[in-house]
Amino acid sequence: MSSRIGTLFTVTTFGESHGPAVGVVVEGMPPGIAVDPALIQREMDRRRPGQSALTTQRQEADRVEILSGLFEGTSLGTPIAMMIRNTDARSEDYAKLRDVFRPGHADYVYQEKYGVRDHRGGGRSSGRETAGRVAAGALARIALGTVGVTIHGGTVQVGGIRAERRDWDQVEQNPVRCPDAAAAEEMSTRIAEARDAKDSVGGVVEVVARGVPAGWGDPTMAKLDALIGAAMLSIPATKGVEIGGGFAMSEHAGSETNDVFDGERFLTNWAGGIAGGISNGAEIVARVAVRPATSIGKPQTAATASGGTTTIEIGGRHDPCICPRVVPVAESMLAIVLADAWLRQRALRGRDR
Repeated sequence: MSSRIGTLFTVTTFGESHGPAVGVVVEGMPPGIAVDPALIQREMDRRRPGQSALTTQRQEADRVEILSGLFEGTSLGTPIAMMIRNTDARSEDYAKLRDVFRPGHADYVYQEKYGVRDHRGGGRSSGRETAGRVAAGALARIALGTVGVTIHGGTVQVGGIRAERRDWDQVEQNPVRCPDAAAAEEMSTRIAEARDAKDSVGGVVEVVARGVPAGWGDPTMAKLDALIGAAMLSIPATKGVEIGGGFAMSEHAGSETNDVFDGERFLTNWAGGIAGGISNGAEIVARVAVRPATSIGKPQTAATASGGTTTIEIGGRHDPCICPRVVPVAESMLAIVLADAWLRQRALRGRDR
């Protein structure tokens, strides 16, 4: 199973949704960087379940345990292993699903690929796996901070409701993590409606990196936008990615979407900060489409392992909209890709910029 991302800054996650723990091993963190465990925990708290009435009510503290790689608050340059114990799994909620392939889930394909699967909460295919990514992403953000790179993200669409503003200070002020306070209220209402109807709703998450210098990324087969796209699509429940102007550019002429560079800065950013697969110094902007959560309480037709179908109503605790908790995951994946690109550029040129 592919559980690793990166070339020089590598991240390997492990664990299942209802196993003893999930976690991650990070290799390539440069030595001598001050690492405050509280910063890692802060990101874990943003991803953890049970944050509001609009998310799953599974109550996991998600306390990260740093097992190696740090000494007296400083990175050693050795592998950093981190573990997050599962303390509130209710495997009995999934007993009746042992021989059922839930619609929209990865149950059937896991069974076909491996011949065996962990039916409890989706096992390895569960969004629970992303806890390790967020812990690793926190390290990546700390490392990137030493060269002036910052990352922001937020929910910019829920159903047909779109954010018009990008006030990143608003993101942690509302339960949907939307950078537009007015849109956040409408989004909250839409998610609550889906929850009360035992259904779910999808949306779009946007992530932005500032301070990335020109020159990061490796054409032609490891273009920076290609790596970002792959990283975003590796997040559970994501089904599409666009960089900068994305699909909207197909509606315009080249004279409208060619970014003008005045020698100091780009006057527009249709390219989303990347040209030819290489960062150009403008903000890197990516958006990821998040499908509606597949675990819903409404009656659904599901296939059975013995053949035929049955009707199921999925119990347990699930998110009516995954977007608010995808935000820190998407930020983390962007940070991981950029940390790797930074180290690869430093290896190539012997400098950060």
